[in-house]
Amino acid sequence: LLFLATATAVYKQWIPNTNFETTSNWDKGRVPCARDVVHFEKNKVISVFVRSSHALTDMYLPLNGEFMLASGAGFTAFDGSWDPGCDSGTTVSFADAEHHTWFDPTLWQAVSPREELEASGRIFSVDEERVPCQYDDVIFQPGTSFRVNIDSSQQEIHLRSISLMGQELSSPEAWTGYLQSPSAPLQFHGNGTLQVTGTRCPDKSGCACGNTLDGHRICEALLRASGRQCPMPACQNPLQPLGHCCRVCGATINLDFTPDFDLQKYQDRVVQVLLSQPKYTGVQMAISKVHKAQTFLGVIPRSSTPLIQIVLIDDGAGEQTGTIAEQLAADIMEDITQHGEAFGISNGKMEAGSTFSKQVGSHTWSRITAGTVLGLLFSLLFLGGILFLYRKGKLRMPTLHLSRPWDRAVLLESPELTDDKGFDNPMFDMEPSAEPGGRTPQGIASKDHQIFYLNPLYDAGKVET
Repeated sequence: LLFLATATAVYKQWIPNTNFETTSNWDKGRVPCARDVVHFEKNKVISVFVRSSHALTDMYLPLNGEFMLASGAGFTAFDGSWDPGCDSGTTVSFADAEHHTWFDPTLWQAVSPREELEASGRIFSVDEERVPCQYDDVIFQPGTSFRVNIDSSQQEIHLRSISLMGQELSSPEAWTGYLQSPSAPLQFHGNGTLQVTGTRCPDKSGCACGNTLDGHRICEALLRASGRQCPMPACQNPLQPLGHCCRVCGATINLDFTPDFDLQKYQDRVVQVLLSQPKYTGVQMAISKVHKAQTFLGVIPRSSTPLIQIVLIDDGAGEQTGTIAEQLAADIMEDITQHGEAFGISNGKMEAGSTFSKQVGSHTWSRITAGTVLGLLFSLLFLGGILFLYRKGKLRMPTLHLSRPWDRAVLLESPELTDDKGFDNPMFDMEPSAEPGGRTPQGIASKDHQIFYLNPLYDAGKVET
């Protein structure tokens, strides 16, 4: 059991240091010599490890800092004797270490039992997993000093253990005790909090890294180091693996698994049976558990589900970039068809970055379909809301009277309407009587005239017929 625990351990080692003898820590690119004036900015907090003895002309120290001296190390005043290579003294300033951030993948190096495979370029990690994950062991090299910014979007940055100055701290109590030492605030700064748990991943199917909340910090640091933009992929339909900052050419495989799945066991099978074949010499593989966000209709976030992600890339150039990786992915899918059930794999889905990838096309159509359905859904909800308000009496609908030309034509052509002489008015409903002169009483319509309404001020006798 101890051997298995060691085999699955992942160690991440911090690369930069703030040692006095490291040439890159000085603005002149060299360690100060006897005639130089050493300058530390007074407001910069620093921890410096000194390995040997140094003679100096003068040295300006920071207001808040420490020097950790190895056995026999120290500083002496320059006695004026000749020092080869240091004829003319100058001011040499210590470089600023404040920009070294925890979530910069370029500042970490994987040191694990997989080191031989990683060194040969066969195994790599997606960008979020290049930084220490929640069950990893962190190593700061013995005999080195450092200063690291631990700003984070997480409440706590969980780790299994931290090794400092050759001493491993693998329990919460040991780590709490170290944080109370005067060196801790000089080495770690920022709003984040490191928490040592002393526990490894309890699931044989693997554990997610846990750096998703700080994924933007990881990508910002990575792109800052590479020119602030991702390289342009050579393939037409590059893929975006989960936890990776830039799109890649090659293939990805997402595996659904059962409780019998063992991540380390399955990785060993892929490496030994497929990846080690001579035709796949230039292929690299990353395999880990990730959490994929689930959405409603492809848009609304709902939840996340764990899956095993395999990312395959190769060293091809031009139009051939990613084609060998796709061939390996196809072989893995064939192997899953034949032996997947024995390894606890219930389903596998492959996506390829070449122009012949069916997965990319189906993914595009699914997006279009989801967008159409979502648009119809919102339209129905909007109309339903209007109908609800109308029935509740909170919304009035305007009444429109539209004149239809065919109705008017029917009225004009109706013989009954053309024979009508008007309409009855009860105020003037009088029988016509003969008066001297043969005139009808004023205000009474004559039935012989084509008059369609009665007007008391209208004298029908004056109308020429």
